Amino acid sequence: MAQPSSHTGTPSSNSSSSASSSSILPANLPIYALNLLSNPPSRPDSAAIETTISNLNLLEHIEGGYFAETDRDPLLVPNPFQHLPALTNPTAIDDSPTRHASTTIYYLVTPRSPVGHFHRNRARTVHTLHRGRGVYVLLHMERRDERTGKVPVETFVVGHDLAKGERLQWIVEGGIFKASFLLPDAEAKAEGPETGKQGGSVSEGLLISETVVPGFEFADHDFLTAETMRDALTPDQVRELRWLLKRDEQKKLDEV
Repeated sequence: MAQPSSHTGTPSSNSSSSASSSSILPANLPIYALNLLSNPPSRPDSAAIETTISNLNLLEHIEGGYFAETDRDPLLVPNPFQHLPALTNPTAIDDSPTRHASTTIYYLVTPRSPVGHFHRNRARTVHTLHRGRGVYVLLHMERRDERTGKVPVETFVVGHDLAKGERLQWIVEGGIFKASFLLPDAEAKAEGPETGKQGGSVSEGLLISETVVPGFEFADHDFLTAETMRDALTPDQVRELRWLLKRDEQKKLDEV
């Protein structure tokens, strides 16, 4: 059974991130999502995806993709993050003394929005797969190497092929930066950008649920910055993963 890939962030003498043994991702894995980003489908997402968005009342998410909150536990618990140092780039400010015990959302990435950009939550998040396939990339900030200052990078595929090691459920602890991107469901004969076709492959979207404990608040959320990425990863790793940053942070990587 395939195991998740983990990279310690040790600098490599090979500067190529596309085909060398130091690459974080197999060279063919991001091709589908990268093609969708560089050549966005000219038509709306497929009828099946549009039906999913409509029936689940999904809205565009600031991380990329679509979401809908389906549960917010009315039970209030003490806010365990209230007295922690401020996040690097907080999405909102809220030092309330309580948090909801948990929250749950649907989250969907599609051919027209195939990436969930690097971000982190202070709270623990349980992910459950409903449909589709994708890749998750985790930056383990809590395991920074004392000698190099770099952090381990973990990657894994989520999907229904358990024999190949794909995951149906995964947990991301608080403080870990994560990004995700879409993989094709399977080879298909249908033509047309409305199906997310790239190189003979299609996806009807990656649909999951996320349960956050304690409950999600944007004050407990931030996006990975260009500065933090440079600090946490080697130059080769930055070049390989930069496309998973928000676009404004990608531009900052080019600034001297």
